Amino acid sequence: MAIVKTQDPLLGASRRLVLPALLCAAAPAAAALQDVRPAAAPTATPAATQEPAPPGPPAPPAGPQSAPRRITGGAAPSEDSFRFGSPPSLPQGLSEPDMWPAATAEGWKKPVLVPFQRSFDDALQVSRATGQPILVCVNMDGEIASEHWAGVRYRDPATAKLFEPYVCIAASVYRHTPRDHDEEGRRVVCPRLGSMTCGEHITAETELYEKYFEGLRISPRHIALDLTGQELYDVYFSWDTQTVTTALVKGIEHLPPGRPLSRDLPLAERALSPDVADREAIEAAYVAGTPEARRALLTTVLERRAVDQNDLLRLAIFGLDRELARLARAALARSETEGAVDLIAEALKVPLADDERALLLEAAARLAAKFPRAGTLTAVHQGLAQTSTFLDARRFTEIEYATRARRTAPLDYAQSLEGRVQATEHEPADASSRLALAESLLERAEEPGEDHAFARLFAEDARAAAEAARGLGAAGWRLEAVLAATADWAGDGEAARRHALAAVEGGMLTADAKSATVHERTALRVVTLFAAARQRAIRDAYRARRNWPPEWLSDVNAAYALVARSPLSTDGHLVSFYDFLRWLGATPRANAVLDEALARFPGSPEAHDRLRARLLYEGGPAALESGYAQRLAHEPDNQDLVWYAGYAALVVAEHRRREGDAAAALVAYERGIERFGLAAQGRPEVSTTADHFAALGLAGRARLRLEAGDLERATDDILAAFERAPNAAATPDGLNITPVETAKQLRARLEAESKAELLARLVAGLDALAPELLEKRPYELEDPRQSRRRREPTPGAGAPR
Repeated sequence: MAIVKTQDPLLGASRRLVLPALLCAAAPAAAALQDVRPAAAPTATPAATQEPAPPGPPAPPAGPQSAPRRITGGAAPSEDSFRFGSPPSLPQGLSEPDMWPAATAEGWKKPVLVPFQRSFDDALQVSRATGQPILVCVNMDGEIASEHWAGVRYRDPATAKLFEPYVCIAASVYRHTPRDHDEEGRRVVCPRLGSMTCGEHITAETELYEKYFEGLRISPRHIALDLTGQELYDVYFSWDTQTVTTALVKGIEHLPPGRPLSRDLPLAERALSPDVADREAIEAAYVAGTPEARRALLTTVLERRAVDQNDLLRLAIFGLDRELARLARAALARSETEGAVDLIAEALKVPLADDERALLLEAAARLAAKFPRAGTLTAVHQGLAQTSTFLDARRFTEIEYATRARRTAPLDYAQSLEGRVQATEHEPADASSRLALAESLLERAEEPGEDHAFARLFAEDARAAAEAARGLGAAGWRLEAVLAATADWAGDGEAARRHALAAVEGGMLTADAKSATVHERTALRVVTLFAAARQRAIRDAYRARRNWPPEWLSDVNAAYALVARSPLSTDGHLVSFYDFLRWLGATPRANAVLDEALARFPGSPEAHDRLRARLLYEGGPAALESGYAQRLAHEPDNQDLVWYAGYAALVVAEHRRREGDAAAALVAYERGIERFGLAAQGRPEVSTTADHFAALGLAGRARLRLEAGDLERATDDILAAFERAPNAAATPDGLNITPVETAKQLRARLEAESKAELLARLVAGLDALAPELLEKRPYELEDPRQSRRRREPTPGAGAPR
C-alpha cells in the first residue's frame, strides 16, 4: 500500500517557535495525532465606567545592546526578561528538565488557581471596572517550560497569589477537549488552563495575536497591559521561572492598586457582570436552583441586558424545561455578541416552533451587520433548503450515458479524433470544427488507461484547439467546459474555476441543454471546479465580512450531490464537501456526507480522520473507543480496520491523559499497542507504520509512569519504544512530546533519585540512537525575531523611506 502524504505535526507556539499560521484558523481540532493510514513506511506524526488612565511606567533600563546567544541554542531572552533578571542561558550545571521539572500525575489533578477570564472583551471590561491591569498568559503543549507553567505553577497557591493583582486571560492554539459544552449545555472547561473552554483560549489567542504578539508566536509568554491596552512588559525566552515572578510584582509596582469586584451581591446583580467568577456563580445557581429561581435569573438576563450570558442561556436552551428554554431563546434573540451566533446555530439544530425558528433567524440576520458568521448562518439555512437553478441530475446522467454509448458504438469516422482533425484541415476557419476537435482531444486525454504523459499532451492540444475556436468566434458552455478542464490539466486553478463557472452558469447541466458532447470525466471535473469556485467565493465573502447569496450554497450542495453519485468520484471529493459543510455549521448534512464517504471508501485515511473527530465531538474518548470496537466486531478480519482501531486507541489514550485519567490512558495505550501488533501480523507490509505508532504508544505509557513516579517501568517502556522503532524517537505525539523528550525528563529524575542502574540502561538506550534523533527540534534552535526580520521587505528603489 502506498504511503499517503500526511499533515505536519501540530507543533504549537514555543519559547523558540513561530507557530504556523494554519493553527490559528477556526477549525474544529479533533484527533490527537495526525492523519495517517496503514503504509509500508512511517510518516510524520503526526458596563463599568472607564477609569482615568494611570501614569505610565517608568522608562525601563535599556537591555543589552547585543543580547548574548543561548549557550544551548535558541534565542536570547526578551528585553523585558533581561530587565527582570533573566540570565542569558541556563545556570551552570542545570539542564532544562532541572529548571522546568515536569508535573506529576497528582500535580495535573490539582485545580488551576489562576482565574482566567472567558474572553479578551470580558477581561477589558473587568479591567476597567477594577482598575487592574490585564495579564496575557500564552501557553503551548509539549514545550518544556509551558508544560511546567500549566502543570505546576498555575496550580501552585504561592504562585497564583502573584496573579491576583491582574485580570488574567490565557491564550493557546491547542484543543484539549473534543467540545466546549456537553449535550445538556454545561461547560467543558479546559483541563490544562482551568476556567476557560478550549474554544475560548483558542479564540483569545487569535485575537491577541493580531493585537499584541508582534507577529511572533512564542510560549510561555506573559504580557501585561494597562487600562488603555498599552503594553507594560512582555516576558519570554527567560531562562528561569524567577524572571516571570519578578515581573509579576515589579512590572506593576508603579500602578495604583486596583479595586477587586465585590462578591457580596445578589445573584441578579452578579448576572450583570462579565467577570468569570460571577459567571460561574450564576451558572452554578441556575443548575442547583428551583424552577422559580431559574426563571428569575433568565428574566434578569432578558430584561436587564448589561452583558450577554450565553452559557447561562445555553443551560436553559438544552435543559428539560420547555418554558425556560423558550424564555432563554427569547433572550438569545436579543444578544449582541459574536458568541451568540454559535449558540443560535446550535439552537437551530433542534426541532423548534416556526415562530421561534423565525425569531432566531431574524436575530442572526441582525447580527450579520457586525459578524459575518451570522450572515453565513442565515445563508446556510436558506441555501440548503433551495435547489440549484444550474445543476440538473438528469442532465448529468445523459452525459454519462452518451459517453459510454460513444465508447461502445460502431466507429463513426466523422466523429472520431482522426475525422475531426481532417475536418479542421479542410475548414481551418470553422469555429465549430475547432471546438469539436478540442472536445475529441480532451476526451482522449480523459480516457481511463491513457498514459499520463500522453494524456497531458492531448490536453495541451485540446486547449490550443479551444483557444483557436474562441479566436474564430466560438462561445458558450461547450467552449468554457473545455477551457476549464484543460486549464485544470495545466495546473491553472484560477482560470479553471473561472471557466467552470462560465460553463455551468452557461447551461452545461440544465435540462434544456441540446447536446451531450462533453466527456463524463470532463463533466465531473467541471462540476468539481464549479463547486470549488462557489466555495472560494463564500470563503472570500466571509473573510471580507460581506454577506453572500444563499444560492451559492445551493449550487455547492447540488454540485457535490452529483459528484457523490458518480462512480468516478473519490474520497477526496466527499471529504472536501464534508469539511466545507462542517465549516459552515451544517452538521446534519455534513454527517450524512461522511457516512457516505466511509461506506464507499472504507480505507480512506481522510475519512477516518474526520470520523475520529466526529466521534470525539459526539461522545468523547468513550465514543471513539466504542465506535471502532463496533466496526471491528462487524469486520474482525479487516486488517486495515485493525490498524485504524489501534490508531484510535492512541488518540483515546492522549485524551485520557489530558483529562488526568492515567489509569484509563494506560489501558488505551495497551489496546493500541496490541492492535498495531495484530495489524502487522495480518499484513506485514504495514509493519513499519504499525511499529512506528506502537513505539509512540510505548513512549506515551512511559510518560504516564514517569509522572506517577514508577521510574523502573517508565525506563522499560521508553527503551522498548526505542527498540520497536528507533526512528520514531524524535516524533512528537498528539501532546507534542517526543519519546526523546520523555527520556530526558526521565533521566533528570533518575539522576535526582540516584537510580544508577536504571540510569545506566537509559543512557545506553539513548546512546544507541542516531545522533540526529537526540538534537533539539528546529524551532528550539531558532530566534523567531531574526526570521521575522528576514521576511520583512527592505525598501526598494523609489520606495518611501
